[in-house]
Amino acid sequence: MVKIGMIIGERYEILERIGTGGMSDVYKAKCQKLNRMVAVKVLKQEFSENETFVSKFRVEAQAAAGLVHPNVVNVYDVGEENGIYYIVMELVEGITLKKYIEKKNGLAFKEAVNIAIQVCLGMGAAHNNNIIHRDIKPQNIIISKDGKVKVTDFGIAKAATSDTITTNVMGSVHYTSPEQARGGFSNEKSDIYSLGITLFEMITGQVPFDGENTVAIAIQHIQEDMPKPSSVCPDIPVSIESIVMKCCQKSPERRYQSAAEVVVDLKKALQSPEEDVVALSELQAGGTRKISQEEINQIKQMTETEEKDEGQDFERLTTILAIAGGVVILLILIFMAVQILGKNAQRDQGQSEFNPIISEETTEYVKMKKVVGMSVEDARNVLTELELITIVDYVESGVVEKGIVMSTDVEVGAELPKGSTVTLTASAGVGKIEVPSVLGNTYVQASDQLVGQGFAVSRVDGYSNDVEVGCVIGQVPAAGSMVPSGTNITLTVSIGKDKLMVPNVMGKTEAEAVAMMVEAGLEVSGVTYVYNAEYEAGKVCYQGYSGGSYVDYGTVIDIKVSKGAQPYTYKCNAYIEAPSVSEAPDYEAGTEVTVVLVTDDGQELMNTKVTDFPKAANYYGLKSSGGTVTMTYMVTGEGTSSIDPETGKETVTPADPVEKTFTRRIEFVRE
Repeated sequence: MVKIGMIIGERYEILERIGTGGMSDVYKAKCQKLNRMVAVKVLKQEFSENETFVSKFRVEAQAAAGLVHPNVVNVYDVGEENGIYYIVMELVEGITLKKYIEKKNGLAFKEAVNIAIQVCLGMGAAHNNNIIHRDIKPQNIIISKDGKVKVTDFGIAKAATSDTITTNVMGSVHYTSPEQARGGFSNEKSDIYSLGITLFEMITGQVPFDGENTVAIAIQHIQEDMPKPSSVCPDIPVSIESIVMKCCQKSPERRYQSAAEVVVDLKKALQSPEEDVVALSELQAGGTRKISQEEINQIKQMTETEEKDEGQDFERLTTILAIAGGVVILLILIFMAVQILGKNAQRDQGQSEFNPIISEETTEYVKMKKVVGMSVEDARNVLTELELITIVDYVESGVVEKGIVMSTDVEVGAELPKGSTVTLTASAGVGKIEVPSVLGNTYVQASDQLVGQGFAVSRVDGYSNDVEVGCVIGQVPAAGSMVPSGTNITLTVSIGKDKLMVPNVMGKTEAEAVAMMVEAGLEVSGVTYVYNAEYEAGKVCYQGYSGGSYVDYGTVIDIKVSKGAQPYTYKCNAYIEAPSVSEAPDYEAGTEVTVVLVTDDGQELMNTKVTDFPKAANYYGLKSSGGTVTMTYMVTGEGTSSIDPETGKETVTPADPVEKTFTRRIEFVRE
């Protein structure tokens, strides 16, 4: 059981739970080795003992690990520890598109298109790596704080083989494609349908289909006509409405055939919002199939216990609809076979015994045009304009590019009734082979192995703390992927340990600086203390590498801490002159003077009696820049005289001495 504070994989410290899903919980964690925040996705305990769920969880990691794209949440690591299955992913701080739509009550046209383009780019990168998301919805799209759009939670994605893969419906039913709702195959076009629903919600603020339960919503995806966005918001541009409607065609073949095609039309929509950027013919005959009352009754019977466990009901629904869909497909194939046989007989016999009402007087004929060499989509557009029905058979080809028509069952120029069926044979590309794992091998070994199996190889360098220099640390496509022979495999080769970013600790206290360096994975060699007038005492005033620079692992950083401004010392080299007239008008040369010299910080340098001037004063290593000289001397007056009346003799009485004091400022010189 995952607990806050625990460390898994000997490096990921669990900090807090930030999300939860049907199969897993997501935690914010700190990678202690790389000193970065990550998201750790952990399979819920109730599923960890279920081999099916564990298998799906492992497949998710294998599929996503080789996918690196700016519009996809990247996967860093995967592991298992004491029954805890986890995936380590890029931590994206931001808001889900679902919450963003709710917050703004629908998005402006240009904003919605820009978001959709970024989703398509990420989705297309996954498709190019043979990964089908199968759960595209606003809840799985994150808008980061810097505005970057990223697709996340490949919760049901797994590497696709050359054939389409059948799975149970596991995504949110509001966004699921009709084929997923029936329990049928799902491929790139299923993701495109879900993208269309997401785009509908972005521009209208609501989903096109809703109901009381999952079964009711699934039925709408299968049999109800897709509502136009303008029916909810009349001011929606024509261009974006037509894109949504093409994405959400019931038939996968009538949708966009790739995410790249969607991007092309989305960019056109930004340039010409009021022009229909999608061929109108593509929006006709949406492939809606009505479910019979008997099927609906069966579905309702299977949903009696829905309030207890809707998840089980939905699995039953998909099974029933898959059977029903199979029956309908079988009937369609029988009908088409009859039509083809009838057409062939008509060519051979000059008339049709299967369609006796057709005659030259009542039926319009068209001439078959050349479509060989066109893309399947362009060929179907040409034949649709002729009001002909097309069936596409795909066969492997090592010569003709995938998706290009190689032949038709009707010759160019042949006349055939409108409504007839034409079979196109198109290239499915070359056969696909499994990519082997070459992780840990030297580049030379890995390259030789891949080239020997028919792959091309390219190299990029990358840092690794664990893998030896010159050995492979990553490969794209990932091991186990099914790709065409000749596909380029990009190998990431270790060039040694990664660089670490040096934090800026200038102005921090010594304790703060050391802690920051240690958290960044760096070592502090020691702290020295120096005088520095720019930084107050106790604060870092120097670091060996500037903040923001990158250094190798094991680099030792020097730190210096300020002792404050450099203290200066002063010297006193002066002559103390005799008191001046202005200082002591009654001073007479030769009078004894007490001279006291005291510095500004209270240090007494001189205290002496002087009769001769000047007096030398030489002192060194003083901390003060100046001092005060105090001079004290005695002054005696003339006295008083008196005459004795009897004798007539004059008597002089001397006056008492008077102490006089004055001060003089003296400045010292810095040593």
